[in-house]
This record gives sequence, C-alpha cells and structure tokens, in this order.
Amino acid sequence: MKWKADRGLQFRMFLTMFLLATVYIVFIAALAFYTNGSLLVIAMFFALFSIAQWYFSDSLTLWSMGAKEVSEDEYPRLHATVQRLSQQADIPKPKVAVVDSRNPNAFATGRSQKHAAVAVTTGIMRTLDEDELEGVLAHELAHIKNRDVMVMTVASFLSTIALLIVRWGPWLGGGRNRNQGGVWVAIAVSLVVWIISYLLIRALSRYREFAADRGGAIITGKPAALASALMAIDSEMHRVPTDDFREQAEMNAFFIIPISGSMITRLFSTHPRTEKRIERLRQLEREMESSR
Repeated sequence: MKWKADRGLQFRMFLTMFLLATVYIVFIAALAFYTNGSLLVIAMFFALFSIAQWYFSDSLTLWSMGAKEVSEDEYPRLHATVQRLSQQADIPKPKVAVVDSRNPNAFATGRSQKHAAVAVTTGIMRTLDEDELEGVLAHELAHIKNRDVMVMTVASFLSTIALLIVRWGPWLGGGRNRNQGGVWVAIAVSLVVWIISYLLIRALSRYREFAADRGGAIITGKPAALASALMAIDSEMHRVPTDDFREQAEMNAFFIIPISGSMITRLFSTHPRTEKRIERLRQLEREMESSR
C-alpha cells in the first residue's frame, strides 16, 4: 500500500492551531488588561519563549524525559533500523536517543522533518522482538512524516504556560497594595485557556495515533507486528513499578502507549484504547493481504 496524506489529520492540525492561536490572543490581551501590564511586554515575553521552544523543542523534550542521544557505535542495530525505516518513509534520519527506564515506551519530537528525534526506552528494547520494535519505530517516524509532532510540541508548550500561571499566580501576585483582583481574574482566564488547550490537544492526539499506526504499518508492511508490539507494551506497563517514569505522565501525548494516571487522566486520555488500535491494524492487515 502506498503512503497517502491523511486529510483528516491535516484538517485537525490546522483547526487545533487556529483555535489555539485565537485563544492565546485573547489570553495575552486579558493578562495585560487584568494585571495592568503592558500588552507589548507580555506579547514579547510569549514570543521569546515560543521562539526558544521552536528551536530547542527536540532537545528540551529529550532532556525532560531523561533521554540521551546515542551514537551508532553505542547502538548500531538501533541506528541501522532507524536509517532503513527513514529511507522507506522518505524522510531524513532523525536523531536517535535512549531513555534508561524499565517502562516500555517510545516517542518522537521535533519542529520539522529535518529537526526531529526518536527515542526508545531500554525497557521497550528488552520487551519487544525485532519486528515489533521495527513497528514501533515506524510508528514514531510516521508522526514525524505527518508533521503532527510539531503541532503537538507547540500546542503543549502554550498549554504549559497557562498551567504555570494557574499554579504560581497566587504567589506572584505581590502584596495587598497590588491589583490582587486583576491577578485572580488572570488566573481564572489562564485556567479556562488551559482547559480548552487540554481538550484540543487530546482530541488531536487520539486521531494522530490512529494515523501514525496506519503510517507505521505501511512503512514496514507489517501491521500485525505493530499490533503485537502494542499488546506487549500495554501488558508490560502493568508490571512496571509505580514510581518508574510516572513523573513524565504529563507528556503522555508523546508516548506510543500512555502512562497510567488518575481516573480523570484516563477519562481524558491522549490515546484511543489499545484494543481499538489493534482492531484497526488487523483490518489493515486484511486489506493488505487482499490486495496482494
């Protein structure tokens, strides 16, 4: 099967970024108005942080996950697999990183196809066989090819800014002589912005996982291998100690299988149910077999 652009994913990415841009224009204006701040200063602050996030997104994400970029001498087979799959996907080879964690997981990050990284944990390399790991890597490369990694990186950054204001606003508001009422209104506005961002990111994230599953299966030609990998990762996740990798649960949107969290986190999961993803991969396997 040939690679086809996913128009549904492209529309959702455009809509997500358009809505987020609209929300954040209102957000910046509200912060300036209710805190008696300068709209220009606040806008410049956001612009500088956005530029920093844009140019250092892959490095920042790898650092936050504890991922270390590795050389071909350290992991020759991993590099060789990523190189071959990148050629099959017709994208530049991304940086390759490894996370020393028992949690069997993988993720991709970066601002473009030319500036991207793929990371896997030591746990996933021990859990999966060669074909399964290949399927997982192809899934992550599909995220890069679809360019949804860039959208998720930018969207997650903007959401994080709003959440930081909600968390630390009361301590940054100053004394009683300051405009405390305005500060609390700004915090309330930030909370609304964060909720909207949270829901938009999760709506996009669920769809993009289906798109990456399909793309990864097309790259390798082995949907069954990726389906088997998803089952193995999901099963192994329950055996991982509760304190291992859980501090990164807020980055669930980037993982191939999300880390279990609270009931609310599961309710608004960044991923569709693993069973549903496996069902679609099996359907794709049947389509491939019938077309041969």
